[in-house]
Amino acid sequence: MRCPADFAQITNAGSVRGGARADRVVGVDRSRQLDDAFGGDGWDVASPRAARALWWGSGGVVLAVLGTSVLVAGAEHLRRLPLAVVLVVTQTCALRWQARAPVAVLAVNAATGLAVWALLPAVSLTGALLAAQIGLCAVSATRPRRDSAWALAAMCLPAPLAFGAGGGPGLTVYVLAVVLAWTAGQWRRAQRARNRAELRRAVVEERARIAREVHDVVAHTLSVMVIQAGAADDVFTQRPEQARQALRAIETGARSALGELRLLLRAFRWEEDDDAVGGQQREPEPSLARLDELADSVRATGITVNLHREGTTDGLPAAVDLAAYRIVQEALTNTLRHAAGADEVSVRVTARGDCVQVRVVDNGSASRGGSSVGAGRGLVGMKERVRLVGGSLHAGALPGGGFEVVARLPVERVS
Repeated sequence: MRCPADFAQITNAGSVRGGARADRVVGVDRSRQLDDAFGGDGWDVASPRAARALWWGSGGVVLAVLGTSVLVAGAEHLRRLPLAVVLVVTQTCALRWQARAPVAVLAVNAATGLAVWALLPAVSLTGALLAAQIGLCAVSATRPRRDSAWALAAMCLPAPLAFGAGGGPGLTVYVLAVVLAWTAGQWRRAQRARNRAELRRAVVEERARIAREVHDVVAHTLSVMVIQAGAADDVFTQRPEQARQALRAIETGARSALGELRLLLRAFRWEEDDDAVGGQQREPEPSLARLDELADSVRATGITVNLHREGTTDGLPAAVDLAAYRIVQEALTNTLRHAAGADEVSVRVTARGDCVQVRVVDNGSASRGGSSVGAGRGLVGMKERVRLVGGSLHAGALPGGGFEVVARLPVERVS
């Protein structure tokens, strides 16, 4: 039987020495999870779509500026023009990997840029090294500051050549372009660090809120167990059958509470001043049974909400019930805040024997990517709730328009 082992495990985790050890281990795991989720070491790798957009933009600039200069300057050196064009194309192609290997791309573009300038001196050194300056910006944005400082120093080495070719103005323009490229990368790096800190804070806040809610569920279950135990003691002699019913209810409640405690131990610990909330009257616990109330509140804003249920949600583990409700709530909130032109939302809750699936689809047209703070936090909250119960989540725009959120929450994880 699993109950004694589970009680022993919880007792050990609550002891002084065991609790301290668990806190240290959990703290390390949490730190690693946050670093993995948000790139804590600062070596961010762009998504394939972002990398392609970056390549098209930077490559287009190099072809438009440097390519035009090479064609104009090569009109007087037709024999050198084909090689110069090949070098320009090489620089443009190398920019394809600037998000993954910025240092290598910088080295290639610096060497080919100097070769272009040597073939066609009429092209300014600043223009010939335009692709290298873009590579320096990528290095500054993605690599540690010490590495980017070395790259900046290396890019300043050709400064005497700029002075020899263009004098003081040529030197000033070259140094200014290099420094601006490095500074732009530092600005982008700082911006990403702020975004990571914002997402990290949102995760911590969401996990703390989840922990509070699971705590409330467990406290309710244990209170019922105490009442049932008292009732069983009162009628144990005169009405043994009624006492057995109370004991069976205690067993069921204990199993449910153990499941909730497992979830609680996996979430972040939280600290809160009990005196600050002790006198407040709490609202009824949210659950899938209250979806009609939630839908009515959204309908009051003028949006049509179509609510569909398949299967029964009675008897679900409290953590799964609460997570499903909150996911629907957050998806509807995102529709209200970020779906421009949305006038209809479909909510479908399907309860099977082993899982509960929630699907929310709207017909809005706005994009809800990571750049939106509100949408980003909403998706973070959904992901954390799904992760807590061991489920899966898909959220994204639909090809024909609209936005879809699909969550699958396994029931056996907390039963």
